[in-house]
Amino acid sequence: MKFHILQTAKLSPKLDAELENEFYVHRQWEQDCIEKYLSEHGDKIQGVATCAPVGVSVELMKMLPNLKVISSRGVGLEKIDFDAARTKGIQVGGTPGVLTDCVADLGLALLLDVSRQVSAADRYVRKGLWLEKKYPMTASVSGKKLGIVGLGQIGRAVASRAAGFNLTIHYTDRQFLADVPYGFEASVVELARWADFLIVTVSGGPATHHMISAEVINALGPKGFLINISRGTVIDQDALVNALINGDIGGAGLDVFNDEPETPQELWALDNVVLTPHMASGTAETREKMEDLVFENLTTFFATGKVKTPAF
Repeated sequence: MKFHILQTAKLSPKLDAELENEFYVHRQWEQDCIEKYLSEHGDKIQGVATCAPVGVSVELMKMLPNLKVISSRGVGLEKIDFDAARTKGIQVGGTPGVLTDCVADLGLALLLDVSRQVSAADRYVRKGLWLEKKYPMTASVSGKKLGIVGLGQIGRAVASRAAGFNLTIHYTDRQFLADVPYGFEASVVELARWADFLIVTVSGGPATHHMISAEVINALGPKGFLINISRGTVIDQDALVNALINGDIGGAGLDVFNDEPETPQELWALDNVVLTPHMASGTAETREKMEDLVFENLTTFFATGKVKTPAF
């Protein structure tokens, strides 16, 4: 028996083909008017395959009266309303764990790049400027202080990598964590005031909106560096742009932004910021594992009544 699922966006040729082979797939992006389409077909659909940037809105859930399971690619699930899903008895599966290492790797890469100005120095060489004068001094990394905002799986993976650079590590989280050897700061402001580098690894959503405020950025100061591998909404982007332009912060490494794929054009010409296109989990190996989990969460649910990796 083939179950009907709604696929909200293209995921990958491999996963798209697997879903098509296993289920009756209704492709949301092909419909001119999804409301009209689901008014005719929505009652057949019992599952949704989606991804973190798209999610599943409350409005969409209402158009799927027999929805039982949502399977999403990505660790960020803030675009799925968990309260609505719980109320309706809908199970939600994510892809935790499999992307932790790659996201942490990029976090350290951004930290190293912006402090040692690898990308900026590369541009300097390519423009022939080295022929005219030596490149300016950069900031060292080893032996300094790293503050981690959010010590979940990714935050802990960042910490384990940072130990190799002999960085002293403090963190802030919703509460003190007795199972880690790192220093605890009760507020993000105090952590920023202490740190040379501040890396953000919290989840997105209303609870963390603008957690990295102008006050936090000012506390980090003109010799401090900010790295964001979480969600763009966690940082007050306007305040950060102003700080980078005015030299009120040493630099930033940013993989995420408020209105992706739009990025602040004021930053494009600055050498004290490294910009990457939300690529932290974007390795072939990690994406394949994530997509395998999207498929397995759906098939496992329809076989057993439970997703393999529940989000709650």
